[in-house]
Amino acid sequence: MATERFAFPDDERTPNNPIPARVYRAALPADANAQAQHFAGHGWTNSWQDGVHPYDHFHTTAHEVLGVARGEATLTLGGERGTSVTVRAGDVIVLPAGTGHKNDGSSEDFLVVGAYAHGLEWDTCRPGDLDLHEARARIQAVPTPDLDPVSGLPWADTE
Repeated sequence: MATERFAFPDDERTPNNPIPARVYRAALPADANAQAQHFAGHGWTNSWQDGVHPYDHFHTTAHEVLGVARGEATLTLGGERGTSVTVRAGDVIVLPAGTGHKNDGSSEDFLVVGAYAHGLEWDTCRPGDLDLHEARARIQAVPTPDLDPVSGLPWADTE
């Protein structure tokens, strides 16, 4: 399984995170329920199934994992000046708290399974919606995941 890492600086609109975002290619079966169960087995819960918002946004209260269950999409990671990544069924995206992301276009059947380390509640912030000092403080308070949501290895061993 190939893994790509993307480090994004704080761009004064999207805080991002010093922890790189990850894209695991062809990591899991293209089955939404199986993905949710897999993530839950590694402590990533509070799951949902839907698409990805078509506008730049980030979460300041939780680390997020997105498993692509169906279809494909081009996502921009890292905010307005980020990187475009095409993801397909079976790929998994790990977004540390604060990492900007948006859907730039997807197939009609595109479906992701989202879940959060420690089952934390998430917020949805758009660039400019929140004072960046407050956003950065919230992001720093998010606990480190115990396990990687894909491999199940201790988080520290996967950084």
